[in-house]
Amino acid sequence: MTDNIAVGPPAPDAPLPTDGYVGDPAVRAEWDNRYADRQQLWSGRPNGALVAEVAGLPAGRVLDVGCGEGADAVWLARAGWEVTALEVSGVALERAAGHARDAGVTVRWVHAALTEAALPPASFDLVSAQYPALLRTPDAAAERALLAAVAPGGVLLLVHHAGMDTHQAHDSGFDAADYVWPSMVAALFDDDWEVEVDEQRPRPAPDGGAGAHHTDDLVLRARRLR
Repeated sequence: MTDNIAVGPPAPDAPLPTDGYVGDPAVRAEWDNRYADRQQLWSGRPNGALVAEVAGLPAGRVLDVGCGEGADAVWLARAGWEVTALEVSGVALERAAGHARDAGVTVRWVHAALTEAALPPASFDLVSAQYPALLRTPDAAAERALLAAVAPGGVLLLVHHAGMDTHQAHDSGFDAADYVWPSMVAALFDDDWEVEVDEQRPRPAPDGGAGAHHTDDLVLRARRLR
């Protein structure tokens, strides 16, 4: 999930998220509770890997998967991207919409799980998934939804915390086997895809926020050729 906040003039016409949530109510409740437990969950800054990998890309249509409190969405909108931001937590979306208003940018908010969102296929020049909590299914539904959203010529950028994919289940309830990791997405690439980056590298450390203790990223960037 992504981060929080940017400050600027108000934009009264910026759309607010609605409550037409599409997805598993238990997943929504889990993330709503996590966000409600803190006034601000993430650092408030755009993710460093996103900033680095988007440099040089022409602004177009972007899907921000798991937008959290909106830092990436706001940063992308300020950079000229037409942003659709997807999130399961209504609490997070309300915060994100407020930050977009404060920043004077417009973002289209989608309150849904990725696999239930009915996004227009092959319609985004960039699909960004920064540390997403995508649940693994036997039919690889989340992985296929990521690929399906990218337009021909567009880029998929998937970033995750290095090492988490090998963690064993523990008392907190986290089990790496329940989630989608970059290697699972890469395994679905065919001749329609060209991998541009597939590496582990040091993570630009955020100043505070959940997850700040992670030191390395797995970065997967691939272009859809056709």
